[in-house]
Amino acid sequence: MSQTNTRYDGDTWDLASSVGATATSVAASRALASRGPDALIHDPYADALVKAVGVESLIRVANGEANIEDDPMLNRRRMTEQIAVRTRFFDDVFTNAARDGITQAVILASGLDTRAYRMSWPAGSVVFELDQPQVIEFKTRVMADLGVSPTADRRTVAVDLRDDWPAALREHGFDVTQPTAWIAEGLLIYLPPEAQDRLLDNVTAMSAPGSRFATEFMAAGMTLPDSWRERFKKYSAQIGSDIDLPALFYDGERNSVTDYLTERGWRISTVSTRESYAANGFDMPDDETLVQFSDSTGYLTATRTQEQ
Repeated sequence: MSQTNTRYDGDTWDLASSVGATATSVAASRALASRGPDALIHDPYADALVKAVGVESLIRVANGEANIEDDPMLNRRRMTEQIAVRTRFFDDVFTNAARDGITQAVILASGLDTRAYRMSWPAGSVVFELDQPQVIEFKTRVMADLGVSPTADRRTVAVDLRDDWPAALREHGFDVTQPTAWIAEGLLIYLPPEAQDRLLDNVTAMSAPGSRFATEFMAAGMTLPDSWRERFKKYSAQIGSDIDLPALFYDGERNSVTDYLTERGWRISTVSTRESYAANGFDMPDDETLVQFSDSTGYLTATRTQEQ
């Protein structure tokens, strides 16, 4: 299967190509972070899903065979810490929302996310997963082959987020009158700026007061440092992959998620990457670029407070 990086309007992908391969890459990192007696997270299905996709370079990541020891961002320990921080954050969003009585959850661009299978959901919880049809079909089939059942009422919505996904979501029983917990994990950078705004508008329109939305954030004007592009290329070459991750991002000015949602009736809480690492007991790498970046990026949780 091709791993082409070329982006164009209306492009599609499977889990071995383009943006789909990044979902498999994240799952490979989760599989790695779930290994061993001192595993940082617990995703018991990530390894099998990565192996089912069959991209050899990503299987090596999952097996712990990919490592650039002298790179403060791309050595094995740092990769597992990074994915642990990220996974724990989004897990906590759903856990805290469920604790507070929110029983409707949506995973935007769900990829190989296994939260509908591995988390403990309260009775009556409904988890909607949205992604391209071939991605949804693949994960559903592999999990069934593994004999694993969802721990909530899992409802898959096979739709491209560039299409009318709100209508598709409602057709699958989404209740706009009930508070919802939404996550957009590792998603916004892969959307054109105008598509990001449209997605946030749709989430806002479908969120009853009390709803929560979580994603990553980047300070206004921040872009991926050029030095990182070379790091990613080095890493891809080391694991035998031709995926050029930065080439999949949409560059150009985009609205600050924090400001955009605040203006639309959301109360915002943010935690920087540095603060997230510290909260999880990890120290930031001793790298000037990483330190600077860690103070300007992080995680955002928004709570819907009013109708606009």
